[in-house]
Amino acid sequence: MFLGVSIIADRFMASIEVITSQERKITIKKPNGEKITTTVRVWNETVSNLTLMALGSSAPEILLSVVEVCGHNFDAGELGPNTIVGSAAFNMFVIIGLCVSVIPNGETRKVKHLRVFFVTATWSVFAYTWLYLILAVFSPGVVEIWEGLLTLFFFPFCVGFAYVADRRLLFYKYVYKRYRAGKQKGMIIETEGEPELPSKVDIEMDGKMLNSHGDELLDGEAGCEGKEMDEEEVRRELARILKELKQKHPEKEMEQLMELANYQVLSQQQKSRAFYRCQATRIMTGAGNVLKKHAADQAKRATQHDICSEISINNFSSKVFFDPGNYQCLENCGSVALNVVRRGGDLTSTVCVDYRTEDGTANAGSDYQLTEGTVVFKPGETEKEIRIDIIDDDIFEEDEHFLVHLTNVRVISVGANDDRTNHTDSLAGLGLPYTATVTIFDDDHAGIFTFEEPVVTVSESVGVMEVKVTRNSGARGVVVVPYKTIEGTAKGGGEDFEDTHGVLEFDNDEIVKTISVRIIDHEEYDKKANFYVELQEPCWDRRGWTGGFVQTGRDVYRKVQGRDRPAPSSIISITDGMCDEVLTKKEKEERRIAEMGRPTLGEHVRLEVIIEESYEFKNTVDKLIKKTNLALVIGTNSWREQFVEAITVSSGDDDDECDEEKMPSCFDYVMHFLTVFWKLLFAFVPPTDYWNGWACFVVSIFVIGLLTAIIGDLASHFGCTVGLKDSVTAVVFVALGTSVPDTFASKVAAIQDQYADASIGNVTGSNAVNVFLGIGVAWSIAAIYHYSKGEEFKVDPGTLAFSVTLFTIFAFICIAVLIYRRRPAIGGELGGPRIPKILTSCLFFSLWLMYIIFSSLEAYCHIKGF
Repeated sequence: MFLGVSIIADRFMASIEVITSQERKITIKKPNGEKITTTVRVWNETVSNLTLMALGSSAPEILLSVVEVCGHNFDAGELGPNTIVGSAAFNMFVIIGLCVSVIPNGETRKVKHLRVFFVTATWSVFAYTWLYLILAVFSPGVVEIWEGLLTLFFFPFCVGFAYVADRRLLFYKYVYKRYRAGKQKGMIIETEGEPELPSKVDIEMDGKMLNSHGDELLDGEAGCEGKEMDEEEVRRELARILKELKQKHPEKEMEQLMELANYQVLSQQQKSRAFYRCQATRIMTGAGNVLKKHAADQAKRATQHDICSEISINNFSSKVFFDPGNYQCLENCGSVALNVVRRGGDLTSTVCVDYRTEDGTANAGSDYQLTEGTVVFKPGETEKEIRIDIIDDDIFEEDEHFLVHLTNVRVISVGANDDRTNHTDSLAGLGLPYTATVTIFDDDHAGIFTFEEPVVTVSESVGVMEVKVTRNSGARGVVVVPYKTIEGTAKGGGEDFEDTHGVLEFDNDEIVKTISVRIIDHEEYDKKANFYVELQEPCWDRRGWTGGFVQTGRDVYRKVQGRDRPAPSSIISITDGMCDEVLTKKEKEERRIAEMGRPTLGEHVRLEVIIEESYEFKNTVDKLIKKTNLALVIGTNSWREQFVEAITVSSGDDDDECDEEKMPSCFDYVMHFLTVFWKLLFAFVPPTDYWNGWACFVVSIFVIGLLTAIIGDLASHFGCTVGLKDSVTAVVFVALGTSVPDTFASKVAAIQDQYADASIGNVTGSNAVNVFLGIGVAWSIAAIYHYSKGEEFKVDPGTLAFSVTLFTIFAFICIAVLIYRRRPAIGGELGGPRIPKILTSCLFFSLWLMYIIFSSLEAYCHIKGF
């Protein structure tokens, strides 16, 4: 029966994890006007821990108390209340003692949210003190209505107080408390002072603008900036993990690396108590390690999703277009060839397309020959060539261009009588680009040297970056262009890139050269650094210089034609002696063009290179981040998935490595066959994806109530059979059975989590909730019922009051020891040096044994109680 309760409680906790993982988007408007959109949890962590999480872990004890009262004609029973107190004792002493001892040697775990821990610890002790007061002080032996209702109302008070402490509201906003261990005598020192927040922040939440003061923000700027910092930290951590795994396992494929990285991130991620409870239950019942199964499934799904094919929607239509769409040629090339291609459709048909040239800055007749005609693609032909003649001249000119258009695509079919019929339907059409641009580079001067663009962005995974230096407005002679790299935010010397310098040598009629720079790949998630590549002043290489400029008239310059034997004339500088002369407009234009005859630098002399993160690497990290939602790990989305999981045996091995899938052990098979009935039965519970987990929540808590009613009757019969009182049976056996899953969950949380909150911080909250809900609901119902009958609801304070008093005293000792362990000599509530760790565990186990022994002796009147 306890295994059945554990399995349905696993479904219950999975629904709670899904419910508390719900997120919403909010827009934050900063004082500077900048807007940030981020996601925040709908549920506050502290509130969810004290409400749904505590209810999930304590549901059997709470429902047992309620069912017992309702099932015994609203009279007080011993099984329910003593189970609550016995479970609290087991949680406080055994679970915490175990968590202290399982931490590896030399490591410690501290409570992160110390304010919340102090609040819940105080309320847990107060809850059992209050239980003693209503049993033995206010109205001994009788529980009145106000006592039961006030006990119940303490639950929202406790939650609200913890929320205030967590959010630093009310008086906490005036005194910001920080606790640290003092250097002397291990004292806890409290410091004051709060970081300054903006006085006013505009928050746009779900489309509604709110004005709030910085110290009253629920999810304000500080919280959202912290959220952003957390997200960035997760990305950086995931990028670091992927990088380390690639170095450690260079032989593995990306699918395997993603599986390893996903498992490692999920293992290191801070988890809720619901997750640890579900993980412990599934490992214990042979369902396997949920983290490993989830990581493997997600990696396979990602690979299957990436393997896809794109099918063109125009498979039945031929497209005719230029490939490529841009062409360059020198003025002295004679002619230029343009490539026209046919793609798709019926290649057995004949397709025709017309073409015609059109002037741009180049003019037909002086720069190129006007050309028009028809290209015919015969059956099976997919490429054709158009040739256009280029006209050479001896005048310095800037680079010019003209256009070539394709028009009137048609399919030619041959009829029975060999008559050709034209079809201008959807069987053929123009593709993109259907206009080609031809640029004519002038070859009558040395040229202008420039980068193609001022800024270029490269991925850090590119390896060797290549940038083009173009030679425009001429290609005469051999020209050398020095270049070098200059540091920006990116550092040279092999840190971000390798320093590069050298000389580009352009041969005669050569118009493009390439500079290569090696980029260092650091595999960072978010990177943006820059450096520069700068061109120096170009000059002629005298070994290849064979022409010059001569003055043929007043301020008129022409090219010296002889390349091998220059004309006998004096070569002069085109800028000497010209400053004082008055030039006409035509002469100024001729001089401007003539000055282009010497090699010069163009518009883009310095190229800014921006190094960004690798797109593929960033995409991989983003995919993994989306898959690290713990609600997806333990939740289910269909009944089919639940039944498959119910009949599947998986390895419960909890090793950190995820290199290969291990076979289930003998223990896994034994536990699976012991629990397969319960697994199949509870597979009928609605999946957690339905109604955001609420359907599973409602059905699970109803089933837990039924099982606890059966457990209560079985426990009473068991006690009757072996001669034990209900109070002893509850404290020893029932409390132990309902707390076993929590024990395994806290053990895993203590080892895997960075802090102690998930392992011991929630114990105090659960203990308080047990009393406020388990005792408050049951006794309020019973007190109201007896009041309606004109009777009093009587509760024997004897055994229960003694058990509560004993637990309260031992709880004070336990909390004091935990606080003492925060001193520097030990370092934290859990773990620490070997001897203090062993002594603490032995002390806590001894407290539980003494509690069991003294409670049993009092129940049998061997020692005097109340």
